[in-house]
Amino acid sequence: MHSDPALRRPLSRYAWTVLGFNLVVILWGAVVRATGSGAGCGNHWPLCDGEVVPTEPKVETLIELSHRLTSGLALLMVIALVVWVWRRFPAGHLARKGAMASLILIFVEALIGAGIVLLELVADNSSWARAGYMALHLGNTFLLLASLTLTARWTSLGEPGDRRWVRNRLLWASFVGLLLTGMTGAISALGDTLFPAASLTEAIAQDVAAGSHFLIKLRVFHPLIAVVAALMVLTFCRRELESPLRSSRSTLLCQLLMALVLLQVACGVANIALLAPIWIQLIHLLLADGVWILLVLLADSQTDRPAQEPSFTPPRHPS
Repeated sequence: MHSDPALRRPLSRYAWTVLGFNLVVILWGAVVRATGSGAGCGNHWPLCDGEVVPTEPKVETLIELSHRLTSGLALLMVIALVVWVWRRFPAGHLARKGAMASLILIFVEALIGAGIVLLELVADNSSWARAGYMALHLGNTFLLLASLTLTARWTSLGEPGDRRWVRNRLLWASFVGLLLTGMTGAISALGDTLFPAASLTEAIAQDVAAGSHFLIKLRVFHPLIAVVAALMVLTFCRRELESPLRSSRSTLLCQLLMALVLLQVACGVANIALLAPIWIQLIHLLLADGVWILLVLLADSQTDRPAQEPSFTPPRHPS
C-alpha cells in the first residue's frame, strides 16, 4: 500500500508544504509580539473582541486576527495530514506516529496561545508568567517543527524501518542547547520589545544596572547559551564529516547546517548591534527554525548508516 513512490510523492509534498506553512505562522506570531498586537482582540478567545468578525477593527486587531486565522488553517492542514497518512500507511508505520505527534503538539500550541490571551499576557504585560508562557510556547513550537519534519521525511520513505537514532551524547546535547537557545531567545525578544533602548550603550547600561527589570537581566543569558549551542552543533558536524560511515546525505546536511549556524551567529550579533529591529528579529527566528530542522534531518539520516564500521577480512588462499 505504501511502497509505490508514485502514491507517496503527493503526500510527501503536502507534508513538506504543511511544515512550510507552519513556519509562516510562526513568523507571523513573532510579528504579533513585536508590534504589541497580542491584545488586538482583547481577552477574548476564540472570538475577537466578542465577535466572529470585528466590524471596526484596528491595525492591531487585524494583525492578531490574521494570526489566529492562519493558525486555525495550520491546524486544519495538520488534521488533513493525519487523515491522509492514516489512509496511505499501515498501522505501526513511523509516518503515522509523526503525524499524530504533530496533531497533539499543534493542539498544545493552540492551548498555549489561548492561555496567553485569556490571562492577558500580552501588550505591556512584563510578568514572570508571560516570560514563562513565551518560553513554553517556543519550546512546543520547536517540538512541533521536529514532528512535522520527521513526518515529511518518513512519508517519502517506503519502509523507514527501525529509526533508532544514534546514541550520541553530543547530538542530544546539541538538541538541548538549541532548545534552550530558542526559549531564552523568546524571553530576550520580549525584553527587547517591552524595554527598547535608544542606543547600544544604553542597552548595555540597562543590562548591568542593579535595578533593571528581570526581563532585561535575563536577556544577557541568550547570547551566551547560543554560543555554547552553536559550538556543540559545529563540533558534532565536524566529527560527522570525519566519520567513515557518513553518507552523502549526512555530508550535505552537515555542510548546510554549519553554514546556517554561522549565519545565525552573525545575525544574532547584528540583532544586538542594531537594537533588534523587527525585520532582523524575523530573520533571526527563521534561521533558528532552519538550524533546528536541519539538525532533526541530520539525526534521522544517521539511521541509514550501518551499525558499525565494516571490518576488513583478508581473502583466504586456497590450500
